[in-house]
Amino acid sequence: MTTGSMTTRRTFLGAALAAGAAFAKPENGLKLGVASYSFRKLTRAQAIAGMKELNTPYINIKEFHLKYISTPEEIAAARKEFAAAHLEVLGGGNIDLKGDEPKLRKMFDYAKAAGFSLIVCAPARNNVQLVEKLVKEYNIKAAIHNHGPEDKEFPSPQSVLDAVKGMDPRMGLCIDIGHTARTGADVMASIREAGSRLLDLHVKDLRSLSNKDSQCIVGEGAMPIKEIFAELKKMKFTGGVMLEYEIDADNPLPGMVKSFANMRRVLGGLKS
Repeated sequence: MTTGSMTTRRTFLGAALAAGAAFAKPENGLKLGVASYSFRKLTRAQAIAGMKELNTPYINIKEFHLKYISTPEEIAAARKEFAAAHLEVLGGGNIDLKGDEPKLRKMFDYAKAAGFSLIVCAPARNNVQLVEKLVKEYNIKAAIHNHGPEDKEFPSPQSVLDAVKGMDPRMGLCIDIGHTARTGADVMASIREAGSRLLDLHVKDLRSLSNKDSQCIVGEGAMPIKEIFAELKKMKFTGGVMLEYEIDADNPLPGMVKSFANMRRVLGGLKS
């Protein structure tokens, strides 16, 4: 990102905060938002400015914008920044939850201090019961994220559902529709099968549903976005429908703006 564009972002942020920019409510029943991984090469202030430009209040915070090693005072200050920008932090992540109880407890302490009601996470199959234990103790939901064919733990939504079967209802999944498609699983069937276990959704689009490197602006690929949104509305899904834009890392906003425009057009065309 150029110095000029960074200055523009900062100027925009200051103006937006001063004006107390108004945000939309859930759009036609869905909480269209952003996984802040999309802004991974931007500062927290720039990410907040980007949220203003996208005109959405819903965000999940990645460590880039609130470090795990932050002091309680730093976390409190960050929370004030998000609140001052009228952002609703739905959760945090993706957070690595592989490891033993002391490591996981540190992550749950971080999530509690940050005010997360949900952790999008990547545990191991052999410690899912430990995650459930902490979910119950902290009353923070765990949405296990599937990461596609490369993920030896949880490649598909079905692998997550198998692992959390019979567990506390706060144990669920974050379906990444791009990674799901690349496993060969049916995205629509996966969403239906998840049902109440679906706690969060990561939205991306692919020109080829089998090619990770074919990611594109949402609405310009092969992903059945209209059908996905219609199914979520039918389910009365209340979790975040979060854009995770993994391309154009140095300057993601143009593609994100187009993605939001396309998602809003699709959603606006569905019956209320």
